[in-house]
Amino acid sequence: MENIIRIENLKKSYGKNTVLDGISFNLGKGEITGLLGPNGSGKTTLIKIITGLIKDHEGQVLIDSQKPGVHSKSLIAYLPDRSYLPDWMKPVDAINYFADFFADFDKQKALEIMPRFGVDLNQRLKTMSKGQQEKVNLILVFCRKAKIYVLDEPLGGLDPAARGAILDFIVENRSEDSTILLSTHLVNDIESIFTRVLMINSGKLIVNSDIDEIRKTGKSLEDVFKEVFPYVW
Repeated sequence: MENIIRIENLKKSYGKNTVLDGISFNLGKGEITGLLGPNGSGKTTLIKIITGLIKDHEGQVLIDSQKPGVHSKSLIAYLPDRSYLPDWMKPVDAINYFADFFADFDKQKALEIMPRFGVDLNQRLKTMSKGQQEKVNLILVFCRKAKIYVLDEPLGGLDPAARGAILDFIVENRSEDSTILLSTHLVNDIESIFTRVLMINSGKLIVNSDIDEIRKTGKSLEDVFKEVFPYVW
């Protein structure tokens, strides 16, 4: 499998606080990778380095064989852990904004899909629940024809039924060669879509495994998570 993301000996510190400590891994085209770890483990910092938002780090980061920059940003659809849309916007405003900003955005698809998920196109974001806002953000991201989707805790505000519907939407609406990196703490609800899992703790990569290899041991992803991070439970 051709690698689209290559990380080698990645280190990042804030003063004396080491956040990432020599992390190395590759992600192939078409993989759906879960990025797991407790709060403060370095997940968001890793994501911000991959998306080019943090540049002052040590080690090598290559996206499609190039350092993060103009080229990588054209390939990546990024969903941060907090909404970045102004709360005065309505979903229809956000759709028009994405259509103007991203050449790979499918405006008609977004206009059709949001109502199917119970999103009122003319309701202001500030009057929506957290779950509804997350639906809007996720649909916007996955209506882009991106090569890489990077999602930072995208499902925390959704109930289990909505989560399942959104996960189906994610799987169905990506191309076979697109790569997804999804940071989450909802291990049990989401593990069914993963092909690979990364677990990091205190800035170190603890687990880097194909999901099928984990299943061959007779364990679930949640079992492994509990073994690696027993104190979280």
